[in-house]
Amino acid sequence: MLNTAAQLMFDHSHHVLKVWDNTAPLDVLAFTGEEHLSQPYRYTIEFTSSAKDIQPAQMLMQDATFTLNATPNALASLGAALSMTPPVMQALRTVHGVIQRFKRLSTSRDESRYEVTLVPRLALLAKSHQHAIYQNLSVPEIVEKILRDRHGFKGQDFLFTLAHTYPKRELVMQYGENDLQFISRLLAEIGIWFRFTADPKLNIDVVEFYDDQQHYQFGTSLPLRNPSGMNDVGVESVWGLTSAHQVVENRVTTRDYNYRQAQSWMDGDVDVTRGDKTTYGEAYHYADNYLAAGDKNSPQSEPESGAFYARLRHERYLNQQTLLHGFTTSAALSPGQELKVDGDAPEAFRQGAVIVAISSKARRDQSYEVEFTAIPYSENVCFRPEPSAKPVMAGTIPARVTSTVVNDTYSHIDKDGRYRVSFDFDRDEWQAGCESLWVRQARPYAGDTYGLHAPLLAGTEVAIAFEEGNPDRPYIAYALHDSKHGDHVTLQNYKRNVLRTPANNKLRLDDERGKEHIKLSTEYGGKTQLNLGHLVDSQKQQRGEGFELRTDDWGAIRAGKGIHLTTDPQPQAQKKQLDLDATIKQLKQALDVAETLKRTAEFSQASPIDNLAQQQLAQAISGETKAGISMYGDEGIAIVTPRSAQVSAADNVVVTAQENVGISAIQSLSMSVGKMISLFAHKLGIKIIAAEGKVQVQAQNGEMEMTSTNNLQITSTQGKVVINAQQELLLTCGGAGIRIKDGVIEEIAPNKILQKSPILSYMGGDSVKATMPSFPKGEFVRQVRLHVAGNPQQALGNRKFRLTFPDGSMQEGITDANGQSELLQMSALDNVQIAVLPEQHND
Repeated sequence: MLNTAAQLMFDHSHHVLKVWDNTAPLDVLAFTGEEHLSQPYRYTIEFTSSAKDIQPAQMLMQDATFTLNATPNALASLGAALSMTPPVMQALRTVHGVIQRFKRLSTSRDESRYEVTLVPRLALLAKSHQHAIYQNLSVPEIVEKILRDRHGFKGQDFLFTLAHTYPKRELVMQYGENDLQFISRLLAEIGIWFRFTADPKLNIDVVEFYDDQQHYQFGTSLPLRNPSGMNDVGVESVWGLTSAHQVVENRVTTRDYNYRQAQSWMDGDVDVTRGDKTTYGEAYHYADNYLAAGDKNSPQSEPESGAFYARLRHERYLNQQTLLHGFTTSAALSPGQELKVDGDAPEAFRQGAVIVAISSKARRDQSYEVEFTAIPYSENVCFRPEPSAKPVMAGTIPARVTSTVVNDTYSHIDKDGRYRVSFDFDRDEWQAGCESLWVRQARPYAGDTYGLHAPLLAGTEVAIAFEEGNPDRPYIAYALHDSKHGDHVTLQNYKRNVLRTPANNKLRLDDERGKEHIKLSTEYGGKTQLNLGHLVDSQKQQRGEGFELRTDDWGAIRAGKGIHLTTDPQPQAQKKQLDLDATIKQLKQALDVAETLKRTAEFSQASPIDNLAQQQLAQAISGETKAGISMYGDEGIAIVTPRSAQVSAADNVVVTAQENVGISAIQSLSMSVGKMISLFAHKLGIKIIAAEGKVQVQAQNGEMEMTSTNNLQITSTQGKVVINAQQELLLTCGGAGIRIKDGVIEEIAPNKILQKSPILSYMGGDSVKATMPSFPKGEFVRQVRLHVAGNPQQALGNRKFRLTFPDGSMQEGITDANGQSELLQMSALDNVQIAVLPEQHND
C-alpha cells in the first residue's frame, strides 16, 4: 500500500480544472465536451472537493481553465508516488472559458461532488436579448460593435481574417434575438464561420472568424488503429470510420426585388457541382435580401449579391452530401482542423476530413474518447454554417416619423418620397433625421408620378410592416392618431368624413341625412371655399343651401370652350350638362323681334340693325362650337355694382327686349359712335325732352333734315325763335315763298300777296348781326406705344413698325427711346394692325 503522503499527492485524474479566485481543491471525476464549428463549445465537468459547500458565487461567471493532460506512464506514476513527488503532466489541450452552470450533486463524510459547465465567453451573449438597429455597417462591423460596445471584448478576444470585403448595409434589425443568436445568424447568412482557440500567454479563449477553406488548421494526421479493450497503449489513433452519402440539390437559383432599381434583372444561378451526377433538382430561393444580381459565372461573385447567396446556399447543400464519422483518442483534435488518416482509410477520407463537430468524454475509470463529425475537404466547397431562422415580423411595430429640423413645418422626405422613422423600441441615440434608413410608405394608389400621397410630418405615429416579414425590409404601412396627435373625426363629428392637412386645407363630406354637404377649403386668401349642399357655419348652423364658391382674395372662372350660367332647373341631373334649350329659345325669340323691327325700319326708310352678328352668336352658342358665355335667368338677371360697369365688344353689342329697354342715369347719358346713330320708333314716336338746360342738335359736317307727315311745330314759350342761315333762308308753301339772301328779302307768290297791317313803315336800311357757330376741322391723330408682349414696362425703343389700315393702305414709322411713335394721321376710327419690323444689322 501507498503511504499516506503518497496517497495525498496522487491525482486519480490527469485532467485539471482551475477556477480563478477559487481556493478549494478540485479533483476532476468525469467530463463530457461538445464542440461545433460556429457554435460555442460546452464542457460539463464533474469533480469532487473536500470543500463540502462551495458557494455559487465562487464558481458562476468565474474564468476557468480545463487542461487535458496525457495519461502518465504507470511506472512513472508509481515512482513519483514512492518518491513523494507528483508525476510530470503533459498538456495536450487547454480550454479557457467561464463557468456558466454550477451544481452540487452529493456530499459524503469526506467530500462533496459538484458539476460545472465551462463555456467560452461568447456563449454568454445568449443571455443578452436585444431590440436594436444597426445602420450603414457591414456584418463584420456589426459583430465587432456588439462584441466591443455591449460585451467589453477587446482586440485580443477575437480575430477577423476574411477573404471578402463585405458591403455596408442600410439597416439591420435585431428584434428579440439574443446577441449570440443574432450574430451567429448574420455570420452564417454570408458564409462566415468561426472557431475557438486558446491564447497561452493571456490564458483566454479567442474566437476566430473566417470565410474560406484556406484557414482550416492543416497538419493533423492520425493513424487508423482500433484500441484494444480498455487500453490504447498510449498512441493516439482513429477508428470506427463511417461515411453517409445522400443526393442533394444540383443547382441553386435566387431572385429578389429591389424597388430602387425596379427594372433590374435580379436572378442568380449557380452550380458548384461541376457535373456531379449524384445531385438532382433545382433549389429556388426568393427574397434573400440583396441589391444586385452579381456575376453567376465568377467563382468570386460580388459579396451579398444574388450569385453570392446562390453559391453559399449550394455549398450548404453540398456540405450535407457526404458526412464522415469516426472515433479518436486525440485530445488535440478540434473543429476547424483538416484530419488526414494514415492507413487504409475509406475513400471518403482520402482527400482529408474537415472536422465540424466533436463529442468527447472521459472518467476516472474510462479513457478519453472523442467522436467526431466531418465533411470531405474540397477546394471548391467550404464549410458553411446553417443560419438560424430569421425572426418573422408578424403584424406591425410602432415608430414615429423624424426630421432633421425640430418642429419641422413640412415633411422630411427624399427625392423618392421616402421617410426616416424612429422605432419605438430603439434606445440608441442617432443624429436627428437619421434614425433609420429611408423607408417607403405604402399607399392605396400609386403609379408613374401619380398616386395618392399625403406627406407625413415629424412626430406622426406610423405602423411599420415588413416585406415577407423580414426585419431588414421595413416600410410604413399606415399612420395613426394617438393621444398627442388627436383624431379629427371623433364622437363630436362622427357623421363627417374629413381629409385635412396640417395647414388646414380641408375636404369635408358630411353624411348626416337631410343635411348632406361637401366643403373644399383652404386658409389662403382669408378663406377660399367651395361649399355644396346643406351649407353650415362653424357652429353647424345652416347658412344656406345649394352651392357657394367664395374667397376673400381674387377669383377667376375660366373655361376654354365656354361657360353656361342658368337657372333653368335640371332635377336629379337627368339632362345633359350643356342643356341649352331654354337659352336657345330665348335667343331665337330675341332674333325674331330683331328681324321684325329690322323689316319695319327698312319699310320706313330708317337704317335697320344688322342682325347677322346676332344670328352668328345664337348659332355659336346653340351649336356649342365656339367659346362663349351664355347666361339665362328664369326671373331675370341683375348686374349691379356701386361703382362702374362696362360692356365692351370687339364686334357688336346687341340689346334686344320683347317689352322695354330702360336706361336711367342721375348725371348724364352720353353716346359716341364712329359712324352713325339711327333711332327708329314704329308706333308711338320719339320724345326728346330736357326739363332744364339746352337742347342742341348739330350736323357739323353735313345736312340736317326734319320731316313730318302732319304738323311740324316749333315753339318758344318764353323766348324767341331764331332761324339763321349763312347763305340763304327759304320759306315755301303752296308755290309761294320768302327768300332771304345776300341782305335781300324776296317775296314770291304765284297769285297775290296779302298784307294785313294798320301801319306799314318804311325806314332806312339796316342789317342783323348774327354769329355763326364754328366746327373743328381736320382729321383724328393717334400715337402708339410699343412694348414687349406681357411686359408693358419694357418698351421697344427705336424700333420700326408698320400700320395696316382697313382699306389695305400702310404707313411705317419708328418709335423713340420710350417706345412711342410720332402723331399719326388717322382718317377713320377703324382699328389698325401694327407689326414690329425686324431689326437690321450691318455685317
